Amino acid sequence: MMNFGVDITERSFAFAVRIVNLCRVLERQGNVSRTLANQLLRSGTSIGANIEEAQAGQSKADFTAKMSISRKEARETLYWLRLLVESETIPESRLTELIKEADELVRILTSIVKTAQTGKKNGK
Repeated sequence: MMNFGVDITERSFAFAVRIVNLCRVLERQGNVSRTLANQLLRSGTSIGANIEEAQAGQSKADFTAKMSISRKEARETLYWLRLLVESETIPESRLTELIKEADELVRILTSIVKTAQTGKKNGK
């Protein structure tokens, strides 16, 4: 449907790769870390998958719904990353850039969803 360019697609893919690599580290740390890794892996890789689906949306409503799901997954990922820091599972210094990128993805996706919803309401 709408094409917001390579930027969000590529950024979300690169982010997913970083999440996969982080989860590999967490897997080696034991049961609690493994459980958190599974949650983080699901949400962190789902962001880009839903953006890809949105790009092939069958309608503006479908596009908006998929982007909204991506935004929810980005927010969830941010939650898990913050939890890893606050629970002292991973040092904050190792996750600062990943948390920043997750926050930026949330902001970008929020903007995309708002734009898509506004265009829908205006009959565009």
